[in-house]
Amino acid sequence: MTDLANHPGVHAPMFRPGVYPSDLTTRVTTERGLTLQMRPIRPDDADILNQFHAQLSPDSVFRRYFSVHPELSASELVHLTTVDYVDRLAFIIIDRGVLVAVGRYDRDPQTTRAEVAFLVDDAFQHQGLGILLLDHLADAAWARGITTFVAETQADNRSMMHVFRESGFEVTARLEDEIILVHFPIEPTESSRARRAERARRWATSREAALR
Repeated sequence: MTDLANHPGVHAPMFRPGVYPSDLTTRVTTERGLTLQMRPIRPDDADILNQFHAQLSPDSVFRRYFSVHPELSASELVHLTTVDYVDRLAFIIIDRGVLVAVGRYDRDPQTTRAEVAFLVDDAFQHQGLGILLLDHLADAAWARGITTFVAETQADNRSMMHVFRESGFEVTARLEDEIILVHFPIEPTESSRARRAERARRWATSREAALR
């Protein structure tokens, strides 16, 4: 594992825990041409996060939490919306005031490794929101001294594995008790940059074709 002290992101620039990174707010365009807002989560997003969770299908909830979890408790909402923006960071994607996707990383204490997870509203799946979240999470995490993402997903969750493979990072996966354990370095590489550029070109071509 990379020594935290030797990671360039630790030294330039330093990030202050608890300071909202407004510079990470941006507009993103889906594969189908829909423009949405992406920004870091805030504690006052508890209501829209709760509404987002309530409208998810049972299958989507199960794939995220590995259990039947129809409601988020008050303590869960506080935990999920209150992050320090350094060791814990979450992005939300919003369509006209409605939360439609969320992605987050949580650093393992005193390491350069973080667990990554994301969840997309059923109506917005298969439009590229998962890979957009992963791209932005990886960029932010790398700048904050994180070098590796890890994740767990169910063995039949092909969509999640497609997102990881689509990133261009060198993904390693192994199966344990019907759960796929994934890990991959998030340092930007020629491959990851090329994959991101190729994806942008492909999406632009798809959007242009749809307008004809």
